[in-house]
Amino acid sequence: MAQILIVGCGDLGTAIATLLHESQHEVIGLRISAQQLPLGMQTIQADVTKLNTLNDLKKSNPNIIIYCVAATAQTDENYHAHYVQGLKNILATQIENPNLHHVFFVSSTRVYGQQTQDMLNENIPAIPTDFGGKRLLEAENVLSQLGCKTTVLRLSGIYGPGRLYLVNTAKDINRWPVSNSWSNRIHRDDAAAFIAFLVQKISHKQAIESCYIVTDDMPTLQYSVLNWLATQQGVDVSEIQTPATQGGKRLSNQRLRATGFQLQYPDYQAGYSKILKAI
Repeated sequence: MAQILIVGCGDLGTAIATLLHESQHEVIGLRISAQQLPLGMQTIQADVTKLNTLNDLKKSNPNIIIYCVAATAQTDENYHAHYVQGLKNILATQIENPNLHHVFFVSSTRVYGQQTQDMLNENIPAIPTDFGGKRLLEAENVLSQLGCKTTVLRLSGIYGPGRLYLVNTAKDINRWPVSNSWSNRIHRDDAAAFIAFLVQKISHKQAIESCYIVTDDMPTLQYSVLNWLATQQGVDVSEIQTPATQGGKRLSNQRLRATGFQLQYPDYQAGYSKILKAI
């Protein structure tokens, strides 16, 4: 089994760590919080934006790194610090690691700034139009300088347990957006399971792609999701006037599906049904 370093053990990172630990991999989790990871997994407290806190990583020689941090503010400076410089800082600790053979970078479909009715996939160049997309793409390009194999994971909007923004928005019609744009999403559990699935493929010497869009089967207009969520919660939507379709993008998960991975929540209704039952 592989030794895996997961950098950024928040909600998603901890879910990935748990799945890999249960598959008998040796997992080391790096997080800014002092809270220990569950199941006795080794935890390193450090800040990716501060190189001097990462000295302990020089003592480890992981086979696989999963970089899964989250920016703490919606600013260009913060995105650069967490995604670009943070990734460089982590990789700098592994310069003398002869065992490192694969690095995963958890990115976002925010790198696709284009708004089009065409279905976007990994073969279409990402054209970011805001600072977040630009910094994420810059970080992705850092991987091209490595001597080992790498995989970029472009996640669409993550939802799941505790992520109730859209659920709560649907209950208050006054908070609905003025435009009806295309939206894409992936359940937290499916995102974690797919990343663990790819790690297993590597462990079994199976080839994987250098980039995946991680999203479910159903790009959906935002008002369709809100109407459904509102109806499920007993909100009267009979007076809602649906705006014309404007903006957003539709994302293809064909490459993800081609791996043989099975989504537990292939569309928003499957995922949100479980969330609604739990609240």
